[in-house]
Amino acid sequence: MAPLTLFKAWLKSLRGSRRALLPGARTGQARANAEALQAGLDLSSDGIVLLDNAGRVVAFNSCAQALMHSALGNLRGVDFWDAVQEEIADEYRGATEQALLETGSHSFVVWHAFENQWVDYCLRQHDNGLLVTLRDVSAVHQASRSLRNSESCNQTLFAAHPQAMWLLDTGSRHLLAVNNAAAALYGLAPEALRGAFVESLFPEGEGASLLDSLPPSDFQQEMRLCTQKRADGELMLVELACSSVQWDLRPAVLVSVTDVGARHLADAHLSRLNEELEIRIEQCTGELQRGRGEFDAFTSAMLHDLKAPLHVIDGFATTLAERHGTALDAQGQHYLARIQASSLQLARLIDDLRTLTYLPRMVMAPDRVDLAPVCLRIVAELRKREPARHLVLEMEPSLPLVCDKDQLSIALACLLDNAWKFTSRKEQSWIRVGLMPGENSADIVLSVSDNGAGFDTAYTDKLFTAFERLHSSVDFPGTGLGLAIVKRVAQLHGGEVWAVAADKGGASFFMSLPQESGSVSGSPPAA
Repeated sequence: MAPLTLFKAWLKSLRGSRRALLPGARTGQARANAEALQAGLDLSSDGIVLLDNAGRVVAFNSCAQALMHSALGNLRGVDFWDAVQEEIADEYRGATEQALLETGSHSFVVWHAFENQWVDYCLRQHDNGLLVTLRDVSAVHQASRSLRNSESCNQTLFAAHPQAMWLLDTGSRHLLAVNNAAAALYGLAPEALRGAFVESLFPEGEGASLLDSLPPSDFQQEMRLCTQKRADGELMLVELACSSVQWDLRPAVLVSVTDVGARHLADAHLSRLNEELEIRIEQCTGELQRGRGEFDAFTSAMLHDLKAPLHVIDGFATTLAERHGTALDAQGQHYLARIQASSLQLARLIDDLRTLTYLPRMVMAPDRVDLAPVCLRIVAELRKREPARHLVLEMEPSLPLVCDKDQLSIALACLLDNAWKFTSRKEQSWIRVGLMPGENSADIVLSVSDNGAGFDTAYTDKLFTAFERLHSSVDFPGTGLGLAIVKRVAQLHGGEVWAVAADKGGASFFMSLPQESGSVSGSPPAA
């Protein structure tokens, strides 16, 4: 039963009991009715205070007493405005009494600062007095305040965001809100844009067609490229990012605007530059291919044309030495020997130049090769030049690895010839050939070491450069191309070369050789 109904029933029963019962019985019945009323009030989760026509408290429950934070222990018979806190009575009494006279009801919300509690007071007038309902609305008030703060924060962020944005009412097609960046983009104040039709931002006819193409229901994001106009009539190319949102409980579209005119021009310019660059690359590639062809033709002709007269010179010098050598004096025989040595040196140089030139054009045929027999054959050829030399070759019985056999044979011949040459002045000379793991687990390193003359570590970076010599050709003759050939072979296999000088003479040369088939240019290893 509602508190007001309960109160009316209690008054009616009280009046009836006074007429029908004896004085003693009337008192007992009134007490029973008061207890029933109090029990009903205590069942309510809201605070209830019943007042008579004079404004005095007739009944109240414990919830009401707690929410009123009254200093009085018993409120019954006390004037309502004396029961509440003094500052509440001073602030709300006049307005409440005036409203009760005019409308018969009045509500107000009180904040109890010490308890940080908001209490809603609702007073309603009836024939027998007033019904006061009190309710703790702290949670609702705090949620409402948080919502207002959130909305205010969102409004501030929206207005201050550097990205131009506006909100569109999907029904009326009016602009609900425009941030400062959008106002600056269009050249108008936010107040001038707010409430305007969205079609005013587009050239005639374009706005309606664009908005009609948006999905009819909720959607996450739509990107559109279109033209819009500023306040001065200037057109601009923009990218619109449209998203469905709720704004003040109404369906709306949040539109983010990006001026892409400069980017579009930059893209067009970059596209033209790319086209011009591609044309230029094609031209340079053609010129390079023609130059390479001419260079190859020139190299081939030069080497062939040089080799032919060189054979003639060497042939005549040999014939002269054989037939008329005894007729020459010592000086003449010396000159003849110099001619033969120079022709031999030039022949070797031509051979090395041919090798260095044709290496990149050799067809790669990677396969599993044992380099030990190759080394033995090369050293045997070297021993035929100088049979009297005593040299120890240190090598494992087998040196297996994956490589192009022809190219590695050329590189190994250069390394062994180099070691043979620089150990020529040692009474006890040795050359060591071996394989070891590289820093990369997929590499194998081929090493050739000797106890020869070694080299100055200050010039290590010049060792593998063509025609760079660190020793006099008188002391150690050579073409200056051997180590350059070794470097080229390593590069064709996807590896590297380096050298280390020993402290007491001698040197070690290293060549890393990747063992994965994909790291070697050309055909895959044979099965």
